[in-house]
Amino acid sequence: MGNDFEDDFDDTEVLATVSASDSPQATITADASKGKRKREAYKAKKAKRRKRAIEDNDEAHLIFEEGKGGVNTAIAKLDPQLIADYVGQKVKRFEKELSAVELEDRYIPASAFLDMTSWEKDRNLENLSEFMETFSRYKGRGASLKKASPITGTPHTLIITAAAIRSADITRAVRKFQSKENAVAKLFAKHIKLKDSIEYCQKTRIGIGVGTPGRLLALIKEDALKLDDLKRIIIDASQIDEKKRGIFDIKETQKDVMDLLCSGELRTRLLDASTSIILY
Repeated sequence: MGNDFEDDFDDTEVLATVSASDSPQATITADASKGKRKREAYKAKKAKRRKRAIEDNDEAHLIFEEGKGGVNTAIAKLDPQLIADYVGQKVKRFEKELSAVELEDRYIPASAFLDMTSWEKDRNLENLSEFMETFSRYKGRGASLKKASPITGTPHTLIITAAAIRSADITRAVRKFQSKENAVAKLFAKHIKLKDSIEYCQKTRIGIGVGTPGRLLALIKEDALKLDDLKRIIIDASQIDEKKRGIFDIKETQKDVMDLLCSGELRTRLLDASTSIILY
């Protein structure tokens, strides 16, 4: 019986197994795998905490206050942290299919938003240009809105709206900043073909681009809009429609806005504070 056991026991296999497990390469591989698992576990844990914070933070649920002219005046009262929580809560509401890790990738930190709670005037079309002149001086982000990069298609400001007609209205409202060398560009899909917008951006010095998030993202992906000089993104968040909904209250526009903000280069600029977000 003992001899049969010894015959079945292959010393060569045992030695090979011991040798492989004790080799430096095996140790390095095992350590790398262990480190990767730890990093993934930490990221998942962090994402879950963020998700719970958004769910539990009552302040993240915006109190709607309708002002005159179809404006949600509650937006003006949100500081950067409340804005980050509010935007995160909207992601959770409309993008329920996201995992905790995916939700973390859609989170925009408070550091990406400028604090504009000191602005006391109504956030309407009439006051928009003055609002822009005021915040453009913040944190050394350029005193003049009337200058554009010499490189075509390289704006310093993008204004995001929910609809084309609103983009047209805002374009007219900020026309005072336009000059021959600093275009205020209409960048939305309605009645304007993508190829025409691409050609326009490629040949025009643009200081301010106004458009819908889907078209802006398409132009960035086509490299027609360059982000090298982008100082600020203004989101037309106070404006509401006849159903009392703002840009973050409609599933389609909310997703388009987040797709834009979380796209590769732009997200990097937001995270390192090269570009800031402002809610108007």
